[in-house]
Amino acid sequence: MSNVAAAVQPRSNFLMDHFALSSRQHLAKAKIERIAAKPPQVLIIEGGVSVEREKAALRYTAALNCLADDAPCGHCEICNQIAEKVFMDLIFLDGRTASIKVDEIRELRLKVGEPPRGSGMRVVVMAGAQGLTEEAANALLKSMEEPRPGNVFVLLAPQRERLFSTLVSRSWVLTLAWPDRKEPAYAAHQTPEGENLDEWKDALAGFIQSARGWFARTGVKKRVDKTLAQAFLLALERDLADALVATPDSAFSSFLLSRYDVRGLRQFDLVLSHAQEALNAGVSPTLVLDWTATRMFALGRRGFTA
Repeated sequence: MSNVAAAVQPRSNFLMDHFALSSRQHLAKAKIERIAAKPPQVLIIEGGVSVEREKAALRYTAALNCLADDAPCGHCEICNQIAEKVFMDLIFLDGRTASIKVDEIRELRLKVGEPPRGSGMRVVVMAGAQGLTEEAANALLKSMEEPRPGNVFVLLAPQRERLFSTLVSRSWVLTLAWPDRKEPAYAAHQTPEGENLDEWKDALAGFIQSARGWFARTGVKKRVDKTLAQAFLLALERDLADALVATPDSAFSSFLLSRYDVRGLRQFDLVLSHAQEALNAGVSPTLVLDWTATRMFALGRRGFTA
């Protein structure tokens, strides 16, 4: 191998790690390249897991800026800079660890008021866009309504329902394949000794259908702790993932698929997200599980049933 080839090889591998999507995202990969041929002002990328949404956004950015005929090539200087998030026409805001504040959006508006610095397009990526504060979302909306040619926005979120509806109504949505329950993010969680999660899921299914039996289970003194609540929510997430891709692998995922339409399943995902946030914030595990059950019962009464 020549010195030049040796120098390029590790960089190429690095780029592929940042742009490559798993085999189950092959449909999304093809869509990204088609969308890049005629990019919308705002693109929402939902579904998948967080790292997949980020990779999809970087791949889209590269497709809009790489000069190769087979863009994104994954080994040119532009692709390298995008992978490292130092490209001059990439603005990457991360709301996954802290909310995106209105001051950041106001500063952003000044930048998107100018044309791109290169020959491609300036791409504003907002990871964890569900972390936008209401004030920041309103400021962003103004930027989206006054677009400067050559500037596009990409909002990343687990699902569109977690974003403000005013943002979604002005966006084109790309949905990645939903998570596979066999992935590390959905690995088994420790369950307290003596507890059977299938029995808990049966109780929840019964409550959703009849509004009976649930509170007698959670009302037993000191029965529900954070470990049990965490394990139960994670088990529900796994079953929901199966239902979303119509491959039920448990009695409860089959129940969800037969009971709720796609809108209902998406709302269930939102319920689980709020429940997890409440549990992490220190809310009583019993209250978290009772709220989850009552919300699921209410969804069945609001016309989300299949």
